[in-house]
Amino acid sequence: MTRIPFPACPLCNSTSFAPHARGDCARHPLYVADIAAEIVWMRCSGCDHIFTEGYFSPETAATIFKATNDHQQVGYNLENGRKIAARMIERVLPYASSGVWLDVGFGNGALLFTAQEFGFTPLGLDLRQQNVDTVRKLGIEAYAQDLGTLALTQPCAVISMADVLEHIPYPKETLAAAHRLLGPDGVLFLSMPNADTMLWRSWDAIGSNPYWNELEHYHNFGRARLYGLLRENGFAPIRYGVSERYRAGMEVIAVRR
Repeated sequence: MTRIPFPACPLCNSTSFAPHARGDCARHPLYVADIAAEIVWMRCSGCDHIFTEGYFSPETAATIFKATNDHQQVGYNLENGRKIAARMIERVLPYASSGVWLDVGFGNGALLFTAQEFGFTPLGLDLRQQNVDTVRKLGIEAYAQDLGTLALTQPCAVISMADVLEHIPYPKETLAAAHRLLGPDGVLFLSMPNADTMLWRSWDAIGSNPYWNELEHYHNFGRARLYGLLRENGFAPIRYGVSERYRAGMEVIAVRR
């Protein structure tokens, strides 16, 4: 199985990009033998974004999603996840304190469940049908579909994408969908690895950066490029934080404009 090449930078459409780094995903827990083990990462000279040379076809992605990492299963390490989710929600509360909280890629469900605990109406999206079925049995509305196809009868107060945007081939389409689904001054919460950190640079210096080997990621965002992308798509970044979820992670809160 090979990747579908990006004909241009997926953020700025520049065709001026060149190889930047290489990784090996053969030891990734979701790796299957038919997938090329080498990942070639490109750097765009137009906007400085870093992305893989291509993305998986829907059929290949479906093969990968047949398996699930432990931490992506509903209920995994829920007690500790609740504490982390609570701190994430507390950062959002100054900007939104009620309404529909849509969590995209809800994984173990900790953020969904804790948002409900704080008084939000939880709504979940996840590509793994088993996860969706599980949270539905717990009385939470959830769907196994793409954000771009979701239609709602009322706007969301908050949309969270905790370690999601870097998994999507064309993030601008997803941000456009989030903008459509949020109400006026609605809140977008993002978390993902931050390639602008000193920690990232130290890993590169000793050849131990784990994110070059990440099978499921198509993008490595830095804070500066992410902020630019948000502004280009109708959002105003208003708060930055360090994520507890993953190594070198960042959390960004933006509001719809």
